[in-house]
Amino acid sequence: MKKILYITALSLVLFSCKEAKTEEEAPQNEDLISVTNNQFKSSGMQIESPVEQDFDVTVKTSGKIDVPPQNRAKVTTFMGGYVKSTTLLVGDKVKKGQALLVLQNTEFLDIQKDYMEVAEQLNFLKSEYDRQKTLFDEKITSQKNYLKAESEYRRAKSMHQSLRAKLVLLNINPRNVENGNLTSTVTVFSPISGDIVIMNANVGMYVAPADVILEIVDTDHLHLELAVFEKDILKVKIGQKITFKVPEASKDIFNAEVHLVGKSIEGNERTINVHAHLDENIKQKLITGMFVEANIVTDSKKGLAIPAEALITENEKHYVLLLDNQKNGYSFKKVNVTIGEKSEKFVEIIPNTAINSSSKILTKGVFDLVN
Repeated sequence: MKKILYITALSLVLFSCKEAKTEEEAPQNEDLISVTNNQFKSSGMQIESPVEQDFDVTVKTSGKIDVPPQNRAKVTTFMGGYVKSTTLLVGDKVKKGQALLVLQNTEFLDIQKDYMEVAEQLNFLKSEYDRQKTLFDEKITSQKNYLKAESEYRRAKSMHQSLRAKLVLLNINPRNVENGNLTSTVTVFSPISGDIVIMNANVGMYVAPADVILEIVDTDHLHLELAVFEKDILKVKIGQKITFKVPEASKDIFNAEVHLVGKSIEGNERTINVHAHLDENIKQKLITGMFVEANIVTDSKKGLAIPAEALITENEKHYVLLLDNQKNGYSFKKVNVTIGEKSEKFVEIIPNTAINSSSKILTKGVFDLVN
């Protein structure tokens, strides 16, 4: 009898444990994400329906900050020389015509000496030419003597003009040379106003004629140079607004405007160059050569929108958390959506069978819930 009671009691215990275990491990719907009412409130979560918003239709492109060719100068010298003095550094501002550095070379003296000699010969040859011309006109001398005097005079005159032009290019005053004031140094002046962006000169180093001594950029004329793909170019017009950012330097959004659109397709990537002007108040924040990502606004439209923070992106797919039920808390279903245009705060979603204007979507607290 005791044995029967013992077996019965053991069976009841095992049955109770099995029932409890079954109840504890009851499977839940893995497609739903649930939170309690307290969790919903403490996390500041919020549920909203998609609303209609105005969106810009844009062409996505990229490019860089640049300046026009006339606002960038590479300073070289017409004759080589040793750097005697300079006080400039990268970042210094210079004015057009400002002295940049002084070069020294004995070859400068040779040119001035040759110029003086030719100038003295020229006076004599001019007098001889005039004399022979008078004698020839009066038929006193032969044509041969006259032509010889004319040839020597014209050759000396050409040499004189050539040497004079070289002196001017070297910024040496020919009149000072004619007065006997020779110099072994020349001063290199700035061809434009701007900022020094490259400085290759050190005191004592030799600078060859082909060497770039320094580079100057006039940052008052910064602009955008964008590369637009062939498939999008017919949408781009002069005067359209542009929003862009410098992803490596700032999260700020800057504004520009299409100024010129190229007329030919360049390179293997088949892109067209678009030149854009910047707002004046942002030029001081940017530097030439910066890479930019830009959106050219080609049109506008209305669309169903949700806050950008409500969108979940995983493996290049987009999802939202759609309210499934609100019994004993909140349950959300992760629903795949197709997005359209984007603005700074909103994302357009394309309506489908699961999402429409009356859908209830989690818009705040999405990141905390998903992670």
